[in-house]
Amino acid sequence: MKKLIRTTYNPAHVDIALLIARITIASFMLIHGWPKLAKFCTNEEIEFADPIGVGVIFSLALTVFAEVLCSILVMAGFMTRLAVIPLIITMLVAAFIVHAGDGFGKKELPMMYVMIYGFLLVTGSGKYSIDHWISSNSDHKNKGKETKVISDSDFTP
Repeated sequence: MKKLIRTTYNPAHVDIALLIARITIASFMLIHGWPKLAKFCTNEEIEFADPIGVGVIFSLALTVFAEVLCSILVMAGFMTRLAVIPLIITMLVAAFIVHAGDGFGKKELPMMYVMIYGFLLVTGSGKYSIDHWISSNSDHKNKGKETKVISDSDFTP
């Protein structure tokens, strides 16, 4: 019973949870983005909302960039913190501009995405990611090099 209510955590479990969250949320978003990407491959006229006034094609391109490319980056755990920023912006536009006149039910899903992407922005991608691999390799290369920590006292006259 105590294990169910304790507030400590196992870092290995957190890394696995981050991996599952990244793969799951990126897969869900790819399902939304893939049909939008397919619109570029047809000969039909492109119909898409232009919520920020940059043109239909450019709006679609920005959305595809976020929902497809950035989702793939999140799934791989590569540049995760940077990749979630366009996804957050896209979902905020969907919730508060595209669905501005709609009820909460239409805003709920984009806002859930925003919360999860915000969580990944704060936590990063975790141990099971390309980000971690790059970071740990650069840490090994810099091992033994002296670094100086700057404190407030270094700036006082």
